[in-house]
Amino acid sequence: MTELGIGIGWRPEIADAVEELPGIDWVEVVAENVCAGHLPDSLARLRARGVTVVPHGVSLGLGGADRPDPERLAALAEKAEALGAPLVTEHIAFVRAGGPLTASPRLEAGHLLPVPRTRDALDVLCENVRIAQESLPVPLALENIAALFSWPGEELSEGRFLAELVERTGVRLLIDVANLHTNHRNRGEDPARALAELPVEAIAYVHVAGGVERDGVWHDTHAHPVPPPVLDILADLAGRVAPPGVLLERDDHFPPAAELAAELTAIRATVTTARRRPAPAAAPHDRPASRHGVGAAALRAGRALAGGDPLLIGAGARVSGGLMPAAGARTAPGTTPAPAPAPREGGAAVAAPESTAPVPAGDEARQRVGVGQVAVLSALVAGTPVPEGFDVRRMRVQSRALAGKRASVVARIAPELPEILGAGFRPAFLAYARTRPMPGSYRRDALDFVESLLLDERPERRELTRWWRERTDSRPAGLAGRVARAARLVFGGR
Repeated sequence: MTELGIGIGWRPEIADAVEELPGIDWVEVVAENVCAGHLPDSLARLRARGVTVVPHGVSLGLGGADRPDPERLAALAEKAEALGAPLVTEHIAFVRAGGPLTASPRLEAGHLLPVPRTRDALDVLCENVRIAQESLPVPLALENIAALFSWPGEELSEGRFLAELVERTGVRLLIDVANLHTNHRNRGEDPARALAELPVEAIAYVHVAGGVERDGVWHDTHAHPVPPPVLDILADLAGRVAPPGVLLERDDHFPPAAELAAELTAIRATVTTARRRPAPAAAPHDRPASRHGVGAAALRAGRALAGGDPLLIGAGARVSGGLMPAAGARTAPGTTPAPAPAPREGGAAVAAPESTAPVPAGDEARQRVGVGQVAVLSALVAGTPVPEGFDVRRMRVQSRALAGKRASVVARIAPELPEILGAGFRPAFLAYARTRPMPGSYRRDALDFVESLLLDERPERRELTRWWRERTDSRPAGLAGRVARAARLVFGGR
């Protein structure tokens, strides 16, 4: 397993600070935000200094019902090679649903959504992981995600789901302790039990991040300071195994470099202190905070060493996950599972741990998973009824979070729109998003949003028309054309 050390998520907004932070052993970059043929200068300088760079994908949707897109896999492989990365990482999540498999319109989430922990979903995920492993030049590690809602009828705990995934595919794990905390707060899941059930020897590295409570739900925002309970879970993990790497994620509301340094110091102190403690006994229901209790002390020590004041939690707009780009089938009779491929270090094959290869998921299992995911995503982004068995309040919170994220990203990539609309931008976008599912890209989302505003004959029509022309080299459709376009949007056509 590659030893990475202590790192931080590289983002353009903090690129200069990352280069100057002391003790940074490695960085992680959102794969979809870099181009293999033209790396940002800051990343090139870090690589020249010997800093390891790991691409972290957010768009494969390996937990989705469809097989992975070969073009997305090829792009991720190209970036791994361009960065000289020792591994690549992705998520156990679905990010889109619909299409030919379910004979339904394609829907995009623009976010990482949880897969049901069922045998069907595990079969589908294992086959998708195997496809990805065969397409990538370096080992793959998958991250557990945060969730605001639970699927009814789940058959496995998070720890058992991950353990069986590793056993059947040989994939490595990226354990996000902030996501374990989120799932504890939102779904009542015990992080200590999850860690006790995990094959800790498969951990490639660990994520640490902050969040905030809103609407009675914990949001893993990556935009707030790391709270003590998250460091307590990190301590629990580090008391069980020495993690090869630990990384601080920050995606928004970026603080001064001194505050980032303080959080990194707290993370380092937490891991160091936990390693000196005796390994915990296998007690699946022990609470990490009561057993270790080092999180708050580490935060205080980190801030003291960095000379900063205690960090305050403010309002955040994002939930976990980066930007997105433009019941059970079993082994068929008479078939024998193929051996799992050996993981590769730097492109060279190495011995793989003994594992059971995944059984190819039949189309029946994929269809069952796909139908469920379409129903969930449609309720979240298209205003259809919440499927039976789901917590309606939590689904509404998730729906608002998805719409809010869309608004924030569109405001970031098209900053002229908030300038034109002023305080009316966000309410107008949220009203649009309630009945308009996200198209294939945020750029298209911005254009569709402006089209909907032009249909309303708003007072800002002249400025919006100018904005439109500058980005499409065309003239907005006349009234008849705009009405036809709106009808296609409403009734699911394109």
